[in-house]
Parts: sequence; C-alpha cells; structure tokens
Amino acid sequence: MYAYDEIDRTLVNERVAEFRDQVKRRLSGELSEDEFKMLRLQNGVYLQLHAYMYRIAIPYGTLASNQLRRLAHVARRYDRGYGHFTTRQNIQFNWIKLAELPDAMADLAEVGIQSMQTSGNNMRNVTSDQWAGVAPGEVEDPRIWAELLRQFTTLHPEFSFLPRKFKIAITASDHDRAAIKIHDIGLRLKKNEQGETGFEVLVGGGLGRTPFIAKTIKPFVHGHDILSYVEAILRVYNQYGRRDNIYKARIKILVHELGIEKFAAEVEEEWQQIRDGVLKLDQGIIEDIRSRFFYPAYETLPHMPEELKQAAHDPKFEAWRKNSVFPHKVQGYAIVTVSLKPIGKPPGDATADQMDALADIADKYSFGEIRVGHEQNLALPHVRKRDLPAVWKALEAIGLAIPNVNLVSDIIACPGLDYCSLANARSIPIAQEITRRFANHDTANLIGRLHINISGCINACGHHHVGHIGILGVEKNNEEFYQITIGGRADEGAVLGTLIGPAVPYAEVADVVEDIVEAYLALRASPEELFVDTVKRLGVEPFRERVYATR
Repeated sequence: MYAYDEIDRTLVNERVAEFRDQVKRRLSGELSEDEFKMLRLQNGVYLQLHAYMYRIAIPYGTLASNQLRRLAHVARRYDRGYGHFTTRQNIQFNWIKLAELPDAMADLAEVGIQSMQTSGNNMRNVTSDQWAGVAPGEVEDPRIWAELLRQFTTLHPEFSFLPRKFKIAITASDHDRAAIKIHDIGLRLKKNEQGETGFEVLVGGGLGRTPFIAKTIKPFVHGHDILSYVEAILRVYNQYGRRDNIYKARIKILVHELGIEKFAAEVEEEWQQIRDGVLKLDQGIIEDIRSRFFYPAYETLPHMPEELKQAAHDPKFEAWRKNSVFPHKVQGYAIVTVSLKPIGKPPGDATADQMDALADIADKYSFGEIRVGHEQNLALPHVRKRDLPAVWKALEAIGLAIPNVNLVSDIIACPGLDYCSLANARSIPIAQEITRRFANHDTANLIGRLHINISGCINACGHHHVGHIGILGVEKNNEEFYQITIGGRADEGAVLGTLIGPAVPYAEVADVVEDIVEAYLALRASPEELFVDTVKRLGVEPFRERVYATR
C-alpha cells in the first residue's frame, strides 16, 4: 500500500471545495451546461444517457480495505447500490445526483480517493499490473514508478489541455498483464547489462476508431531519466498533435503519420534539451516514494499446508482453486483473482454489500489489500495458502467464488447503450447471453483460455480489437448489428483481431460465438492449443466459413 502525504491530502481537499462551488453555480443557473462541461470533466463527471456518471481513479489498481468500504458507502448512499469496475483501473457510478456529487467526493477524499483527470484531454489514471509487487519474477514493483508518474502528471500545467486524452501503463513482468501495447505510452521495466533499472518505452498504441499496437521508441531509458523522457514525448505530441479533428488527435495518429523514426528523432531532440534539468530523478526521490509503499510482514510458511491438502478433496473448491489462485513471489502465499463475472450478470459490477464483505475478507486474509485489474476483476494479493479454503467459503457466501477466470464467460464489456451516450448498441445483454450459453463449467474448461471483449461503439472501451473474440456494436438503419473479430490479444504478444465477415444482428451474436467456439474445438491441434493460437495457425477463413455457411 502507498501512504499519501499532507500535500496529497491538501490537494484533494482543495479540489473538492472548488468543485462544490462549481456545482453550486451550475445548479443556480449561473453556469450553463456548456460552461460547466469542462469543469466537470476535469473531475471525472460525465453526462450520460440517463444521469451524470462519476469516474474514480484507482492508481495502479491498488485499494486498501477502508477505501473499498468507502466506495461501497458511495454506492449505497449516493447511487443505486453498486459500482462498475472498468478496463483502466477506475470505478464508475452511474446514477449519482449532481447536487450530491460534492458530498460523495468529500467522503472519498477522507480515505485518499479522488477523481482528478479521469476524463478530459489530459493525463488519465496511470495503470499497472494488478499483481505488481507480488508477481514471481518481476524486475521490481512497478507501482513505485507509476506513483512517480502520477505525481508528475497530476495537474501538470503544460499537459492539462492536450490534443486528446493520454494514457500510460507500466509492467515489470515478462507476461504483460497491464496491456502496455494498447496505450499511448507503454513502459516495460527492465535491467540493463550493468544491472541498472530502466524502461523500454513504447509509444503510439491505442484502440478506438483507428487502432494501433504501440511501437518501441527507445529500448532503454534509465529510471533517473524517465520523467524527462515522458515529458519530451508529451511536448512533441502537444506541439504537433492535431486539434482540428478529434478523430485524428491521438498520439497514435501522429506517430503513424510521422513514422516512428521521425517521431523518435523529434523526441530525442527535445529530450536532449531537458534530460539533465530539474526532471532528472535523484535516488533520494525514488527511495522516498519506495519508502511510502508498505508490504506485509510475510511469515515463513510451507509450500503445501495441510489445510490445502484436505480441501483438495472437495471438487467445487478444487475447480475454484485451479481457476482463481495464482503463484506468489513468497512461498506459502498465493494471489487470488476474484471474478466479477457471475453467469447472467453485467461484467465488472459489484454491489455495495459485496464490496463491504470483500473488504472484510481482505482484512482477515490479505493484509487489508485489494487490487483492480483491467479485465474488470479484483484480486487479493497476499493470501496464505492455508487460508485459501476459508477465502473460498467467504467468497462463496457473497456470490464471488466464480470459477471462470480466463474462461469464455470471463467477458470484458463496456456499459454500452444501456448507459453510454456514445454507444450504438448494447453490450451488457450480449455478455449476459454468452455467459448463459457457456455456463457449464466442464464445457468452459474444455474450451480453455478464451477472452471475449465487447464494445458498444467504435470508441472501444471494451477493448474489442484485442479480444480473442472481439464484438463491436454498430448501428444500421436504426438497428443493432455487431462486427466480429478473432485472433486479437492484449498481452506481450499484442495483436489486433481480424474481421471475419459482415456484421450480424443482435439476436445472432451468441449463436455466432457458439459457432466460432465449435469450429475451434474441431480445428485445434490438441487440447493444449489455445483458441488464439489456433487462429494464428490457420487464419480466420475456417471460422468465417463456419459462421457464414448458413447465414
């Protein structure tokens, strides 16, 4: 966990007071909605189809139990009893009344939660691996660097009015759980030959209307130089990024049009002017940030405790354990992923009661800490293996012992047309129907790892471009249709999916997914070959033939 200092607390409290005054002036009519728009966006407040939506940042996906309880309080007191976890380590509330928003903000500020820059054309929440600090084999805890970047970019005057929104993600593991290649800047923590800490820097990734996978702009930037190098990238983007066309304003377009070599040359020239200036990090600053992260006092524990051996006789527990429990860097401990994807429910939603209960479970079994992942699931990062049976029972009591992590019903989906004013089609009912089709756990296990991503519009909040099966809602003659892509992935081998054919109507989407899955089961070289690898080996044609043979 990270301990905020007095500067952080003062900044957040002052922001709440400022926003309270802005809301007061909006409600009195002193500010029009147009005049209020920029002010609310700077605080994570959108005007959606039915109400204001409030988006809250969870920096690098780390939450303390008291913070999760406070989010539950906001869900219960100001919303309709639940919150929606998103693909960028945020949580959204969809039904908060504008008049009550300042009170909700103030309640969250008391526990160090804020919403600055969760919308608008500025630097968004810096995200990271949800297993950061506990994943076996990682270079070091990437959250230290994410926190440095968070402090550097929060209310940065030069970057408060960028051409478009800007997103940074950091990973420190070989397996990329932060999806860095679909971000404006992706940072991969690594060591050079001298054993010094630095970053491979990638730039120009992003989804939406024109998707791109990020390209490496510099293979190694020393950790001491990371702020100046990121600033150099942003300065070049701020100078050359298009502001005349919202659809061409992202840095990915600039990198594509200039070419990575020319863009890199521009950044290098800018960087050489500032790299040895005030942004150069001395070791003292890095260590000060590092010292603010607190880690559990781990015990010396056996690799296979007796409690776990006994529980293994219960097939329901074993199904959950094999699916939801992952290795920890410390012997005797495990990481537990908590699926927020119950069969037939909206992906990523958690009720206030579930959040409260999960906070209690974290206090009892995970040193009071919870993580939020971009797959819209949560994690308990420090669970003793001997406590796994008790954690399973506690999760089962609140409907969250769902053994479907990474399986076909572990769907990523945006809110879609049920909530979003930008959406062309519904996402949630599509996800619900697909999970019902694959509710049988044995069938899901037979299929194996398969990620389905659904977006209700081209803005791609559900990351459909990088789903193993991607589903994009489009509107044709006032009806909902869906384009299907296959073969995408968001990890270290990130690639965009390929469209398999014409869009299909709403009523046929789940049937098409079933057809694709059945084709995969017939075509895979062995039960060990993942869906995405079968598509890579064979291409999309066999799947296209199967889907459109009778349509």
